[in-house]
Amino acid sequence: MTRAKGAAMRRIQAGNALSAFGLGFTVPYLYVYVAQVRELGATTAGVVLAVFAMAALAVLPFTGRVVDRRGPLPVLVGAALLASAGAAGLGLATDVPAAVGSATLLGAGTAVMQPALATMIVWCSDATTRTRAFATQFFLQNLGLGIGGLIGGHLVDESRPSSFTLLFGIEAVMFLVLAGMALTIRLPRPGAPAGARPTAPGGGGGLRALLGHRAMVQLLVLGFVLFFACYGQFESGLAAYGTEAAGIAPATLGTALAANTAVIVAAQFLVLRFVERRSRTKVIASVGLIWAVAWLAAGYAGLGHGGQAMATAAFISTYALFGLGESMLSPTVAPLVADLAPASMVGQYNSAFALVKQLALAVGPAVGGPMGATLHGPYIVTFVLFSLGITALALRLGRRLAPEQDRPWLATSSRVVAVHVPGGEVRPGAPEAPRSPASAGSR
Repeated sequence: MTRAKGAAMRRIQAGNALSAFGLGFTVPYLYVYVAQVRELGATTAGVVLAVFAMAALAVLPFTGRVVDRRGPLPVLVGAALLASAGAAGLGLATDVPAAVGSATLLGAGTAVMQPALATMIVWCSDATTRTRAFATQFFLQNLGLGIGGLIGGHLVDESRPSSFTLLFGIEAVMFLVLAGMALTIRLPRPGAPAGARPTAPGGGGGLRALLGHRAMVQLLVLGFVLFFACYGQFESGLAAYGTEAAGIAPATLGTALAANTAVIVAAQFLVLRFVERRSRTKVIASVGLIWAVAWLAAGYAGLGHGGQAMATAAFISTYALFGLGESMLSPTVAPLVADLAPASMVGQYNSAFALVKQLALAVGPAVGGPMGATLHGPYIVTFVLFSLGITALALRLGRRLAPEQDRPWLATSSRVVAVHVPGGEVRPGAPEAPRSPASAGSR
């Protein structure tokens, strides 16, 4: 990585941490703030949370094309300003329209940030650095969320609305700092990732081109299952199952989430050394097996007969095992999205994957919450099967990828070029013939 790219990458990663810190600062307290502090009621609080999520679903289908046409930098700056306005508005909201409108701005702004930041990482990395760059992004996001939540929890006081106004005000300032930091970044011109298609089929782009790329479609399906079976259950189905079936105290839920974050922070770079030289799809397949064990531990916590202490330990272990799997996914899935994308559609591919994630996070609680609260045995069996499905889908995807897409280190040790076949599948071709000086100069 050149010095200019390295400097840009450091600013991008700092931006990742800032955006995560801002979200961790307020989102955990959004329901309490709207329902109790502003006394707008539980129904309004539920609407605000729903609008926060739906705003992301509304803007993400259009984000990628704007990123590819205008570049990720102006998109990131605009999203940060939008999120800042939403945060400031929530801090001052005293009625339903103000709360709903501000939540819409905040949800839309924070949703757009992620594909913009991911595209900036792609532009500033190559096959040798992209895996570590996305692992660092995930590490800093979790660190920012954890620190933000911890500090925010010490600042808020339900008896003083002004403490929440301060909280949202600080969040708004964080997004302004992010926008200012983004304006100092000098992005290099993007290059096509190793093994990726240099252009979309027929030279075009858009949804039709993306859906014609079979490997990407398979990755989107895999991504939905990943997020549905893990993140979509954290604060809904699994929490409901833990309290209803395993008798877990609410305070223990916080401990379990802390264990999840601690494993990610402690294991991320240790795991990175393990996965960097291994097949991406086999790493994802192993995550499915780890999460199947995690769900079996949850099953023991709620359905076993080992006593409350054993149930609590098993339940916390579930979240810790999820964290281990997450730390294995961060260096594999996001870089794979980037390496599958044509050079002209990196933003659209990142936005499509972010949209799938958001859909899974919306559907996951709706399905898992009622099941986890009432259908304890079927709930565990369902998600053990989903986890095993991750393994099957990952291994199937591996058969469709070019060698340097599944094992990116090959891009630096081999001169095999990608051959494009109908349907968007990429297969390895013959070794590239050496160029003569004349032909090299004509390019």
